[in-house]
Amino acid sequence: MFTGLVLAGRRPASDALAGVWGAQHRALIDVNGVPMLLRVVRAMRAAKRIGRLLVTIDEPAALEAVPELGRLVADGALTLHASLATPSRSVVDVLEGPARGEPVLVATADHVLLRSEMIDHFAEASASESADALVGLVAETVVRSRFPDATRTFLRLRGGGYKGANLFAFRTPEARRAAAFWVRAERFRKQPWRLVGALGPATLLLFALHRLDLDAAFDRISRAAGARIRPIALPYPEAAIDVDRPADLALASRALAERSDLETKIQ
Repeated sequence: MFTGLVLAGRRPASDALAGVWGAQHRALIDVNGVPMLLRVVRAMRAAKRIGRLLVTIDEPAALEAVPELGRLVADGALTLHASLATPSRSVVDVLEGPARGEPVLVATADHVLLRSEMIDHFAEASASESADALVGLVAETVVRSRFPDATRTFLRLRGGGYKGANLFAFRTPEARRAAAFWVRAERFRKQPWRLVGALGPATLLLFALHRLDLDAAFDRISRAAGARIRPIALPYPEAAIDVDRPADLALASRALAERSDLETKIQ
């Protein structure tokens, strides 16, 4: 069982998207009638492998606009924690504070297509590994099979490209080193080649020549972080979709509408 953590804090100047859509807070942008954060909280609460649930947020009062979230907080089913300047710093703060010594599974509030079965798949795969920390990824071929025209940033490796799934598991006390490494690496989140380069010139050269495969890349990341970090490849294209831009919001909205139509037909 994992403690669930949803990251809902804002980056500096990150709420332009919220302003466009008239939301008080980025995490509360309405997508097909449901605020983003509420969709993720519902998915986490429905997952079999998640126990207690925390949300890091910079403005707790904003949740008063969503009665369901307010009730969960009042009932003790959802615990709020003050977010820090970046997602990675918030994770470190939680690992060293309210969830110290607990295995923690992390998702982000803008992961609007997240479903409980994705969380359980990742949690079960993570629990079967001996690593300290796990990172969810989706192969480019899997993403393109469902979203052929989506603009995504892929990490290009020998054997194919991969997109982060915004799912992370921290299983052991040593996993805090992985979170600390994330703090150092986060400034390169939209430039994978610079992230690889931060591991050293030899790694950058191997990356540029497409000589690094997924396992070799994570071996080098593990050595740099001082913790065993392994990838978990997910079979869900939707796991690679988060909402950073209006185009992402439109894509997620279409995908949710299609899912709703399919569920209606099945019923």
